[in-house]
Amino acid sequence: MSAVPVAMRSAVSLDLWRSAVSKAVVPLEIDEVGGVTFRGRLGRTVVEDVSLFDIAATPHVVRRTSRLITPEDRRFYKLSLQLRGTAVLEQDGRRAELRPGDLAIYDTHHPYDLVFPGRNRAMVIMFPHELVDLPPAEVNRVTAVRFPGDSGLGKVINPFFVELGRNLDQLAGASASRLVHSALDLLVTLLAQELDRRHSAVANPARSLAREVRQYILDHLGDPGLTPSMIARANHISTRHLYTIFSGGEPVSAWIRSRRLERIRRDLADPLYADRPVSWVAGRWGLTDAAHFSRLFKAEFGESPTAYRLRSAAR
Repeated sequence: MSAVPVAMRSAVSLDLWRSAVSKAVVPLEIDEVGGVTFRGRLGRTVVEDVSLFDIAATPHVVRRTSRLITPEDRRFYKLSLQLRGTAVLEQDGRRAELRPGDLAIYDTHHPYDLVFPGRNRAMVIMFPHELVDLPPAEVNRVTAVRFPGDSGLGKVINPFFVELGRNLDQLAGASASRLVHSALDLLVTLLAQELDRRHSAVANPARSLAREVRQYILDHLGDPGLTPSMIARANHISTRHLYTIFSGGEPVSAWIRSRRLERIRRDLADPLYADRPVSWVAGRWGLTDAAHFSRLFKAEFGESPTAYRLRSAAR
């Protein structure tokens, strides 16, 4: 699927910036810092449900307050990668000071403050919760955590995001979707490692088991026989215990279904599988009943899988 680029090519005033950013991102409060007259430039590229922003501006502060959040809002995560200057992100009782090459994640459904004390440039990626194969409760344990670009996995992963941010204009054509989803997969790897580290530090067997169960499911999404009883047996727990693990969010069957449908949607937009029948793509992810799959897909995404594939190819 092709990307859709949007850009404010010249620097704009604070009033125009507030309006443009709140429409393109989510409603925000934005103010100048240090008495410096605000000027900013915004580049935006949209790939499917993922928005990528190249933001360059003078000192300013961004606030997502409780007043601006409603229960009906679609839930997004935002990844902020600092490219120039510094930033301070606060959310969920944590504070991350970001320098060039550092990144952090935050949740648009929770209040946050983001302060840019000097001239700065950052890339922000905004994507729906459902594109992350981690429970929101787990991700929210690592919001406003600094992932440095000069140590650990960040030495490998962060440079990929840096280059992505510097080359948003290259996100076009068939490669755009694959690149963006590869980036999100890398982000999940980074978050999962941090969660593993924190779990080890506090020795929480329940969280470790929940992570193992979810990983087992992801590894076996293509198996048509993947059922709660199969998952429970493979992880040496009862089905009742399995349901308890998923009691704080989507039921286990719904979680499996949503992951399968998202991967099918991704493959339908991928030219690599353009010559494969829709039924083959669905079967690749464990949904072998074509009629049932078609109903599920339309209920989830608002159009038939064939229509989605045609629209993706046209774009």
